[in-house]
Amino acid sequence: MNLGGVFAFISRLQNTQLYENGLKGNIHTILRVIDKHMNLIKQAATLKHIGNTGTWLVMILLALLWASTPALAESRHAAIVVDAESGEVLHESNADASRYPASLTKMMTLYMLFEAMQQRRMTLDTQMSVSLHAASMPPTKINLRAGEVLSVQDAIPALIVRSANDVAAVVAEALGDTEAQFARMMTDKARKLGMQSTTFRNASGLPDLEQRTTARDLMILSARLMQDFPQYYHYFSTRSFSYKGTVYNSHNRMVKNIPGVDGLKTGFIRASGFNVATSAKRGGRRVIAVVMGGQTAAARDQTMAQLLERSFGAGENFTSQLANHDYPAPTRLISDRSQKQKASANKLASTAKKSVPENLVGKEKKSDTRKETKKVASTKQKVWEVQIGSYNAHNRARAKAQAVTRWLPGSVVISEVEVSKRKMYRARVVGLLENQARSACQSLTKQKMECLVVRSHG
Repeated sequence: MNLGGVFAFISRLQNTQLYENGLKGNIHTILRVIDKHMNLIKQAATLKHIGNTGTWLVMILLALLWASTPALAESRHAAIVVDAESGEVLHESNADASRYPASLTKMMTLYMLFEAMQQRRMTLDTQMSVSLHAASMPPTKINLRAGEVLSVQDAIPALIVRSANDVAAVVAEALGDTEAQFARMMTDKARKLGMQSTTFRNASGLPDLEQRTTARDLMILSARLMQDFPQYYHYFSTRSFSYKGTVYNSHNRMVKNIPGVDGLKTGFIRASGFNVATSAKRGGRRVIAVVMGGQTAAARDQTMAQLLERSFGAGENFTSQLANHDYPAPTRLISDRSQKQKASANKLASTAKKSVPENLVGKEKKSDTRKETKKVASTKQKVWEVQIGSYNAHNRARAKAQAVTRWLPGSVVISEVEVSKRKMYRARVVGLLENQARSACQSLTKQKMECLVVRSHG
């Protein structure tokens, strides 16, 4: 057999499953296919019509592919941790290396949807048509059928909890007519947000060789989701939702297992490995972190948890702990960084301040200032509250109030009231100083959220 014949043989073997999970042409899928069919390859290599030259060529090609597997896995790793207040980089590893976003793509899909809602082009009750293209998307999905309609209210948790590809296509077509056009809109928006190394080709994160991003760009997107849409950020902590009688549970175990974590999103395709974007807040301090390229979901989550612990000042044996897992040990955090790393952090902080309007960073800083004031104020002064609104469902009222407490100190109180002979649930954040309450309400008003400052009774 000549060289061309050997490559044709390998090609035919690969093509048996190149479309598995939509990963056409993906080297990691090829490796899995070759491994799965190893006995077949060995048998084929002993056939008489494949001569000694062909046999050696087959075995050499396989040896090269096997040897490349660890390097390929390691090359997918990337991570970044940033202090949300200052923009200071606390840790980074391959943060600017090009990577596949996988389902973290859906964070941008949601950004576009939230923007449409904020601009009143859509509401939670808006019904979106399900096309044949959307219904035919590969898993994961919620099994939409062509000709059905899907509300925005159902689409949001389906994207966050289920990471539904069919829902992503529905949103894309509702906002961009076609998914390809919507992907161009996503890329344009990414550039405006400062994500200079990101290109989108679809709304779901399904494999596409041209759909690329970086850990740093995904950190920027995570921050902007919180900064630009604080009224919707609470959705990212959703643990489960039901649709047509089926209950779907979240893949994001960080939210329920790690103290302070309140979002955002996980993602996986074989080309990318296991990715996660996370934000956590402890003691008035918020950090945003992205980890990409995990070999397993558990290893990715453990690495993220350790990064968060160290970023919040815990875990002295952090580096040695990481060495036992499938990520390279991170660089030292901010106190031991080189001058070059410090310059990089300063540059990021400067960029964030230029590209982000009065944002999460500013709000976090105000929160810290309030905390210092709180220490010296007597409890008698904390008799002010911010009333968020009244809602027809208890869980909706609580969700609205909890969304506000991400940036405002105080306790959530939900009271049952009667409005026009209807039972309603009033959401309040109580236990505030007067200046805290008034400042918070002004900020909420700017975010188009209704609020009322009142003095507590008694």
